Amino acid sequence: MSIQEAVKSYTDELLALRRDFHAHPELGFQEFRTSRKIEQYLKSLGLEPMKVSTTGVVALLKGRTDNGPVLLMRADMDALPVDEQTGLPFSSEHNGLMHACGHDAHMSMLLTAARILTEMRDSFDGTIKFVFQPNEEIAGAQVMIDDGVLENPKVDAAMGIHIWSPLPSGTIGIKSGAVTSSMDVFKVTIKGRGGHTGYPDSAVDPVICAAAVVQQVQTIQTRLVSPMKPIALMFGRIAGGTKNNIIPDTVELEGTIRYLFATKPGSPDNPTDKFKRMVTDICNVYGCTCSFEFNHENDAVVNDPTMTVVAYDVAKGIVGETNVVEHASMACEDFAAFGDHVPAVFAFIGTANETVGSNYPHHNPRFTIDEGTLPIGVEFLVEAALRYFAGKR
Repeated sequence: MSIQEAVKSYTDELLALRRDFHAHPELGFQEFRTSRKIEQYLKSLGLEPMKVSTTGVVALLKGRTDNGPVLLMRADMDALPVDEQTGLPFSSEHNGLMHACGHDAHMSMLLTAARILTEMRDSFDGTIKFVFQPNEEIAGAQVMIDDGVLENPKVDAAMGIHIWSPLPSGTIGIKSGAVTSSMDVFKVTIKGRGGHTGYPDSAVDPVICAAAVVQQVQTIQTRLVSPMKPIALMFGRIAGGTKNNIIPDTVELEGTIRYLFATKPGSPDNPTDKFKRMVTDICNVYGCTCSFEFNHENDAVVNDPTMTVVAYDVAKGIVGETNVVEHASMACEDFAAFGDHVPAVFAFIGTANETVGSNYPHHNPRFTIDEGTLPIGVEFLVEAALRYFAGKR
């Protein structure tokens, strides 16, 4: 039986898994039902799953021999605090919780791939470490790494996929280099001196200073960093004041800095360092002071060139060369943490199909997927794993 035929034979099971996960969403590190279902499924394959990082699940599949490399294959588990509006018959049973990012699809695809690879274990030398990761939305990958998921046995490479509504169904997005952005979350508190709006000269107005900050920091991405390095500097919250005729003491600005390249604090091209420096200088001009809170949530996912070749060749065989596209996103993905330690590749499985309503953006309450693309993801995972081990002989 070919891999494609094997995938087809398990399509009903694949859809049932996805719909069950979708109906029972759970937030990060609260995926208790989800992890139990994953454990039960893996045990039914003859594997011995282990709990890691509270709700994470890890299982090892040894091939013909274990005298080969160890490949980590990862799916994320957590849902979002979103109130579903899809009207699907298997909609979320929990108000205010929804699989609005496709993690339900990722788990079902990896579980189905695990079933097929278990049946094909005599065709490769090495070990597959299936990792079902909690809390992707807030850097759960690093928690699993801190808890030893890359050890015992030591991982040599990693693979992951994401079902992706920005790409049409029937396409796969793959490219070498950065494919998702780094992200720094910031809060800036600008301090002035409050007063009466009829006597602005007797106050130090943090509102106009904040307005200047919002405008001027946009030049970071147009003047201070190479235009070949994409940056998205966005403000999501501005707060200050209590009444229309009172100049407030403080204004708070919150937002994100995303950048589609690898950099560290102190590097000449680090946009967050430039942001802090520019905001401080603007506040000095307006007679204000400022304080900062930063949280670096994710590094960029950077696809290893050799692993990318493996993934590209597999994708080409599944959907055809014209349907394999170079794709990168300013969204964040904590799979980056695995790529910081081992050669890794991350691919996007297109799922946008207006006919079935799967063209809404991720995190939208009407987000859904084209279930016809799930078998593509399973076939990709199986083929990519086997191709990886074949290249290591």
